[in-house]
Amino acid sequence: MRSVVLVNPNSSTYTTAMMTAIARRTLGPRVRGVTVERGPRMLTDPAALRAAAPEVVAAGRRALASGTCRAVLVAAFGDPGLAELRALTLASGHGSVPVVGIGEAALLEAAASGRSFGIATTTPMLEAAIVARVAALGLADRFTGVRLTEGDPETLSADPVSLRESLAGAVRQCVVRDGARAVVIGGGPLGEAADSLHARFETLVIAPIPAACRRLARLLEATPGAAR
Repeated sequence: MRSVVLVNPNSSTYTTAMMTAIARRTLGPRVRGVTVERGPRMLTDPAALRAAAPEVVAAGRRALASGTCRAVLVAAFGDPGLAELRALTLASGHGSVPVVGIGEAALLEAAASGRSFGIATTTPMLEAAIVARVAALGLADRFTGVRLTEGDPETLSADPVSLRESLAGAVRQCVVRDGARAVVIGGGPLGEAADSLHARFETLVIAPIPAACRRLARLLEATPGAAR
C-alpha cells in the first residue's frame, strides 16, 4: 500500500506521532510518520534548520527507494530540505511524487486572493529566516509581520495550556496591532495548539499541517499515477 510519508525534521518521536495524527484527519490513515535519524528535538535556530535539511533529504530518499511512497510532506515550518527533495524526486525518476512543505503551504494559503497575513510563533531566533522565506515566496507585500510568544520555545511547548494561551496572545497582536486578515501558526510542533485556536478568533487562523495536507490532496488529484 502506498503512503504519504510525513518527515519530521526534528528528532522527537512524540512530535512525529502528533503531526501524523493531525495529517491523518485530512488525508486518512495512509500517512506514515518518519523521524529523522539525528538532530535536536525542536528546530529553534538557523543552525538547527540548516542541519536538518540533509537529514530530511536522507529520509525522503529512503522513502522513495521503498517504492511505496505516493507523496512526501516536510513537517517543519522552515521547510528544511524541501527544494533539495523536490530536485531529488525529479533526478531519481520519481517526478510524479509530490513534495510539500508545511511552511510554504500555510503561507500560500494565508496570502490567497491578496489577503494580508501575519505569523504567530515561538522561535525568536528563526524570525529572520521566516521573513526571508516569506520574501522568497513573493508574499512580502501582504505580510504584516511576526509576533512571538515569550519564554523558551521548548519549555513552552512542553506545557500545552501555556502554549495555547501564549499563541493566542500572539495571534491577537497580529490581528489587532498589525491588521492581519489571516494568521499562520509557525511551527509543526505547535500543531495541536494551532488546531485549537480556530474557534477562538473570527480572523482566519491557519494551522500549517492541515494546510499542507490540503495542498497535497490537490496535487495528488492533479498528478497522474500519484493518487493510488
